[in-house]
Amino acid sequence: MTSTDRTTPQSPRATRALELVESLQAQLAARLVAAAPNDDEPDFKPISWLRDEGTHGGGTRLATADTPTFNRASVNVSCVHYDDLPEKRLASATAISTIVHPAHPRASSMHMHISWTELKDGQGTWRIMADLNPSHPDETQTSRFLSALRDVNAELFDEGNAQGDRYFDIPALERTRGVAHFYLEGYSSGDFDADLRLARAYGEAVITTYGALLEESLKDAPAPTDDERRRQLDYHTLYLFQVLTLDRGTTSGLLVHDQNDVGIMGSLPAAVDRELLRSWASRVPAPQHELVEALADALPDAHPAPVDNATRAQLANIVRAHYQRHPEALDLQASGNTLPPTVDNHLKPR
Repeated sequence: MTSTDRTTPQSPRATRALELVESLQAQLAARLVAAAPNDDEPDFKPISWLRDEGTHGGGTRLATADTPTFNRASVNVSCVHYDDLPEKRLASATAISTIVHPAHPRASSMHMHISWTELKDGQGTWRIMADLNPSHPDETQTSRFLSALRDVNAELFDEGNAQGDRYFDIPALERTRGVAHFYLEGYSSGDFDADLRLARAYGEAVITTYGALLEESLKDAPAPTDDERRRQLDYHTLYLFQVLTLDRGTTSGLLVHDQNDVGIMGSLPAAVDRELLRSWASRVPAPQHELVEALADALPDAHPAPVDNATRAQLANIVRAHYQRHPEALDLQASGNTLPPTVDNHLKPR
């Protein structure tokens, strides 16, 4: 096995899920490149990582940052599996997880996550998330994004929208991250083929709709004002705050292993307001104030504070150490209707 090799899961369902998320990854990256004709390096550069030197899979992210179009964008695909470890409850976890932070404040950020989790007893479920994250909300764009999700499956929309509103709530700041939320946790109709088609439909709806919204926002857009850039920086700071103090998916990934810290933290924007982040420490319940203060301390003493790869790795270590020291704080994190089995397996000590 070479350093770039990684094994694939034995499960036919996990293999098909991997084919799906790799297809969505290619579609989204191509759509983002098409929306950025003026970037000097529009292609997203592949960066791979391995779980246990590839024995248990790994992943590839397509990433770009600091271009005329993108503050930071990362389109991640991963597939980890434990076919050779009978003691593991988890058989495989296959996912696409992506975040796009445009450079222009008038263009919305977007997050999407679609994953298939399969257990050794044969049970398997989907996790489907999509949310629009503008620093300058536009009611028409919000409505179009939500309508695209509703059009995929009207019967599931109300449940997904309600779970999303709950998951992305930030109690300490009395607001949500983003304006349009959709989140299905632990979904299975019992028909894998139908659910695979549904997951594809959600992914393609988000790619098509967000691509159009991004292009429209950037077309003939005037240069950002100082106030627009300030509001964007404030929102990027809130985004980092939510991801690092409330997001179960991020925390789970960091606690399970340390082999892809920079990739897991790929959703963080390129810069934030360090002192604004620090000011929120007094508004969170104990012991989360310790976490917020440590995160602020780790950021460079600059305004705005850059969040480069070295800083992302340091922030990952801080989050991991915090929850290892305070496992009870995991109960303060966001959730939909259920706790994912991958999170349940790895977060709380047994």
